[in-house]
Amino acid sequence: MHNLEKAKKLLAECGYTCVLCSHSDTRTSHLRGVAPLLGWLDEGKPLDQYSAADKVVGKGAAYLYILLKIKELYADVISVPAYNTLKQYGIPVTFQTMTQTIKNRDRTGFCPIETAVMDIDNPHTALTAIRRKLEEMKNAGDKNEKS
Repeated sequence: MHNLEKAKKLLAECGYTCVLCSHSDTRTSHLRGVAPLLGWLDEGKPLDQYSAADKVVGKGAAYLYILLKIKELYADVISVPAYNTLKQYGIPVTFQTMTQTIKNRDRTGFCPIETAVMDIDNPHTALTAIRRKLEEMKNAGDKNEKS
């Protein structure tokens, strides 16, 4: 079975949020958002032989996949900006549903990570913006818990 098909099958059948497959390895995650991608990026292991399948891909995740140097990507849901960004960097993309933007988790607005990178056109700049936004969100959450 081709790596992308294997990743799609695991994503659909096992409840993962993200799956990476190469000929000799499979990486999976139940973590939401960009957390699994940041974790794999921080490991520093080359992933250029991996195909990926993901539940939801916004522009922030697209930049992280570019930095991970994956071969190809399938998304259940992908935003137009994410699709265009991946295509710009030569990563083949297939998807089930394309949407204008990704919604936040409670569906009351836009995904904060996608919003943070919307006007960015460089993967490394996007990574900095993503980490900054996650830190802001964490700090805001900490303040709310103390109130």
